[in-house]
Amino acid sequence: MSIDARTPPRSAAPTLSLRHAWAVLAVVFIADLMDLIDSSVANLAGPAIHADLGGGPVTLQWVLAGYTAAFALGLVTSGRLGDLFGRRRLFLLGMTGFTLASLACALAPDPAFLIVARILQGLFGSVMIPQGLALVKVVFPPEHLRKALIPFGPVMGLATVAGPILAGWLLQVDLFGGEWRSIFMINVPIGVAVAALAWRVLPHRAGEDAAVRLDLTGVALLTAASALLIVPLVQGRELGWPVWTYAMMAGSAVALALFVVSERRSRHPVITPSLFRKRSFVVGLLITGGFFAALSAFTLVANLLLQLGMRWTAIHAGLTLIPWALGTAVSVGLAGAFLAERLGRATLQLGLAVAVAGLLALWWTVAHFGAAITSWNLAPALLVTGFGSGLVFVPLVDYILGDATPEEAGTGAGMLNAVQQFAGAVGVAALGTVFFTRVGHGGTGSYTAAAELVFAVGAVLYAVTLLLVGLLPKHARR
Repeated sequence: MSIDARTPPRSAAPTLSLRHAWAVLAVVFIADLMDLIDSSVANLAGPAIHADLGGGPVTLQWVLAGYTAAFALGLVTSGRLGDLFGRRRLFLLGMTGFTLASLACALAPDPAFLIVARILQGLFGSVMIPQGLALVKVVFPPEHLRKALIPFGPVMGLATVAGPILAGWLLQVDLFGGEWRSIFMINVPIGVAVAALAWRVLPHRAGEDAAVRLDLTGVALLTAASALLIVPLVQGRELGWPVWTYAMMAGSAVALALFVVSERRSRHPVITPSLFRKRSFVVGLLITGGFFAALSAFTLVANLLLQLGMRWTAIHAGLTLIPWALGTAVSVGLAGAFLAERLGRATLQLGLAVAVAGLLALWWTVAHFGAAITSWNLAPALLVTGFGSGLVFVPLVDYILGDATPEEAGTGAGMLNAVQQFAGAVGVAALGTVFFTRVGHGGTGSYTAAAELVFAVGAVLYAVTLLLVGLLPKHARR
């Protein structure tokens, strides 16, 4: 069978005007913002969801952990799915599914329905997000690509600051007459508009590779290992840690071992094996795991302390967290602009050390002021914690992906994002369990004591990751 020379191959890059390319960037930009803001607003809305739907503290953990775990698992394979089925098609599927799942979250009649809808939202988000960068890289000429990507950092930093404020405002004004439901309902008109624009501007070919294959056995084993760990961590405390919870966690270790064996034998592994021979990649992922587990637990517990423990409104809690978000945004900008390149490993060490100091200061502040604490009391410690955390993001990416070849970069980026999300789910599940166990059925005092414990554990996790940084070279390859 011959191929017409005038027909471009499936992997051919489209030829688009620069104006058209900027329209593609706008679509990808809004999709990323939807995912980022959705995560932060759901975190702040947890107490309102609990008050409306009930279901016990475990509901809050599942609403957050279900989304992030599903997102992480989907990220592992969605890049390859884009190669197989087309990035435009996968982006549209992800955006449509994310929008419909958001509507389902807004209409949830009970906790179980909401949790399932959140898991679907995470899965569709994981299908959508990875296609975006691939589309941007294809539609922009190399000389314009860096210029196109420059706004991502500042805008995502601004979104980090705006997220708590937006969430508090949506919960306060009761936009659609459904209280917490408005934080999900607002995704619907935005998602419909972005899907319509994406249908018009996204290229039909975006560097796909029909030769790529998906290792279904590896995907199944990795999914099983993740589920067998998350489920008992979330449910174990409420059920009194029955024998089956320990059996599931042991089964998770077995499934992970089988996944490693399967990957070595597979002709089309889920994760490129050569990446695990690179020290910066392996150590960087370990640092990522500890860092994001502590970070996710911190954001959850801070909201629970302020809203359930101190009985503050959502908008009050959101405004209180602005120093943390502002510190994060400023330090991400500084690290991206010059610190990461000039200081290398020292940027990570500085950031983690400052974050440890911030969490310890937060622990002391909560212990010292107790039920009399105010937003102004918390502001200095939150600012320091956020500033230290923000210094970590940029150099961590440089180390994890700096040694990757072009063939490994896609899988490496997917693994980086997946570990971030999955570590966040584990942090919410494990440290959320620690928090609620310490709270018991007590009043404000028990909430402050529980928050102190989690902040201290978070500081220990940051300190452990700080020790791991010493295993990295002084500077990342670029």
